[in-house]
Amino acid sequence: SQYNAVDTNPLSVYIMQPIWNKIIKIVPLWIAPNVLTFSGFVMILVNYFLISSYDWDYTASGTSPGLVPTWVWLFSAFTTFCAYALDSIDGKHARRTQSSTPLGELFDHGLDSWATSIFVLSFFSVCSRDNGKSGISVYTMYIYLSIVLFNFMCSHWEKYNTGVLFLPWGYDISQVVLIAAYLLTGSVGVEVWHKPLLFGFYITDALVILLIGFSLFLSFPQTLYNIYRAHLKKTLKNNSLYEGLLPLVSPLLLFMLLTVWVALSPVNILAKQPRLFLWMVGVAFSNVICKVIICQMSSTRPEIFHWFLFPLALVVYAAISGLLGWMEEAVLAVFTVLVTAAHVHYGVCVGRQLSEHLNIYIFSLKKRVQE
Repeated sequence: SQYNAVDTNPLSVYIMQPIWNKIIKIVPLWIAPNVLTFSGFVMILVNYFLISSYDWDYTASGTSPGLVPTWVWLFSAFTTFCAYALDSIDGKHARRTQSSTPLGELFDHGLDSWATSIFVLSFFSVCSRDNGKSGISVYTMYIYLSIVLFNFMCSHWEKYNTGVLFLPWGYDISQVVLIAAYLLTGSVGVEVWHKPLLFGFYITDALVILLIGFSLFLSFPQTLYNIYRAHLKKTLKNNSLYEGLLPLVSPLLLFMLLTVWVALSPVNILAKQPRLFLWMVGVAFSNVICKVIICQMSSTRPEIFHWFLFPLALVVYAAISGLLGWMEEAVLAVFTVLVTAAHVHYGVCVGRQLSEHLNIYIFSLKKRVQE
């Protein structure tokens, strides 16, 4: 399928694109585009694990002065900018080196689907957990993450139906806000998040309101409008409503199962292990969305129930019925490791199959030798 994307965001078109066009000129032509994509993702991961090592339970920024060293926040701003830049120039570089392939598109969007949650989880360390005075509750974190992932899902569901990826405005804005938040925290200290900004509102409140506003009143209506427009023009890829809605079934069931676990957990699992739980949410979601992206690229039909849903349903049932008892945290840890390993394994397998099928290497511009 031909890759089709539309970007109408003024921030992207007038400010960021000219910057990327300058940066791209210094990238050597022998570097494969996927190397850029992957490097950006690795930087996000390194940054996430660095923050986690100082702030496992999201409380380090709730104290004053914060327990995370200043250089970590500045490093976060740097890695976020680099990842944003690399994610923005990989496609340009692929066109420059005439190496645009479905593998590159899948690699880019597949890693994006995972990176999306990691960005959010790193950011929670800035605003910290609710400590009675400031910070946000772990439930707000879960809802916040779910909304961001819902947005990501919408743009790919829209592409599944229209064949065009309308790049959400929220992406560039969120990256710029993230970088600014890290720079602010690094230069002023975490105290800035604990003081009311205006009328007793904190910066975090403003960001949460912005996010929800952007998602529910801008991104989602835009998605529905684009699908409706394609329907009027008779350019929809799926004729029946059933076919069109099919990719939404697994993500929605995933969200429902996770929410049941959060709400009914006897040990209050989200409050006990927010980092583990939210990481698992992000990985499970990424795997479900990767399947949708592959179906959308290959014009095939997604299965109704993603296989993750079955083990997850068992774990959730065992947890909320009290079967797991005090072992719930340990089971979450094991489940998280397994889901992460399964996702990485899936990514490696799909990458290898595609590279063999298309006769290209993932990280090199050399052609594969035909056996």
